[in-house]
Amino acid sequence: MRKKRGIKKGLIFSFFAIVAAFAALIAWNVMDQAEDISLGLDLQGGFEVLYEVHPIRDDQEVNRELLSDTVAALTARINVLGVSEPNISIEGEDRIRVQLAGVTDQQTARELLSTQAHLSFRDVNDNLMLDGSDLVEGQARQSFDATTNQPNVTVKVRDADLFGDVTEQIRQMPDNRLAIWLDYEEGDTFYEEIMKEDGKIVSAPYVDKVLRTTDIVIEGGNFTVESAKQLAGILNAGALPVELEEIYANAVGASLGERAMEQAIFAGFIGIALIFVYMIGYYRFMGLIATITLSVYIYTVLVIFNWMNAVLTLPGIAALILGVGMAVDANIITYERIKDEIRSGKSILSAFKSGSRRSLSTILDANITTILAAAVLFYFGTSAVQGFAVMLIVSIVTSFLTAVFGTRLLLGLWVNSRALNKKPRMFGVKESEIGEL
Repeated sequence: MRKKRGIKKGLIFSFFAIVAAFAALIAWNVMDQAEDISLGLDLQGGFEVLYEVHPIRDDQEVNRELLSDTVAALTARINVLGVSEPNISIEGEDRIRVQLAGVTDQQTARELLSTQAHLSFRDVNDNLMLDGSDLVEGQARQSFDATTNQPNVTVKVRDADLFGDVTEQIRQMPDNRLAIWLDYEEGDTFYEEIMKEDGKIVSAPYVDKVLRTTDIVIEGGNFTVESAKQLAGILNAGALPVELEEIYANAVGASLGERAMEQAIFAGFIGIALIFVYMIGYYRFMGLIATITLSVYIYTVLVIFNWMNAVLTLPGIAALILGVGMAVDANIITYERIKDEIRSGKSILSAFKSGSRRSLSTILDANITTILAAAVLFYFGTSAVQGFAVMLIVSIVTSFLTAVFGTRLLLGLWVNSRALNKKPRMFGVKESEIGEL
């Protein structure tokens, strides 16, 4: 006489221990993970501009190396703005896209990015006396006037005697002003530019004595601490190796970005909640397992995204929700295979093993084809499309691990415990359906 085998309570205890551990981890850490994610300008507000790169010399060729040098120069300038997580990407053969999330003063950002930062010292007749090559690189800094305490900018020249000769020559002129230009161009004149409120002349001090020194003080008269720091930062970043032509610009207000994020998150919650309700209602106990693994999936994606230091955008949220759909699809394929096996008259354990094995190849095919499509989007797409593609790939890989292995682990604990033996309704199968296949 065969001995009746009882329920393995240890496996059920393991199930609840695993679920409780993940629930505690998610409850304790999920908000920190969500808050640490960097938001793109479409969610945070900010400024985006697309530049077309043109050579500044006839012998210059716009290639990948030159574009990379330009990106490095732009990054150094953006650091002056104090923007966290800027996104600067090369597009095509001659374009650079700059995305600055959280920037409020967009005009200042535009000027800082596009200025050539060519500093030159000229007399009132626009004759060149000194240029950027005569200055020591990286020595510009913001300081204060010892008498008036007004902010100014100090730079350092390489040769004190050279600067002394320049000041001696300027001192003897009828109009003894030394004009300090930023981005002087052929055709610009001192007397026209000095009358402009935001002209290219940074400062035009009178020279009444010979100055043989390496330290030059630029006193703009209307400098603020911030503008002085910005000028020093631009000078230290150096001149751009190319000319940038702005061909597209887009600004997103902070309130608009915040509203877009709230709406996207709200829509995501509604969509995910409907999926949970459907899965539990149709697949019963297996649907409950699916909601657990989907919750783990969402948390895991946030952790991976933080680990990658990636920037979350609206397309990224769409990819996250699409990943939920892919995970649900994997669960549905597995569950339908298991239900088919139960209907054929197999035991719950046999149906679970056979259904899981039969579903794997189908799930792999679906995920691999989607990853290939995402890879194509990343390779050929622009920054927003690339962000979507990266998030989609992360979502698909994570959903595969949680939906396939996570579901098998948790559902397998219950099936192997024998607690669900002869309970097909727990899998959404009626007794009357068994033996129909």
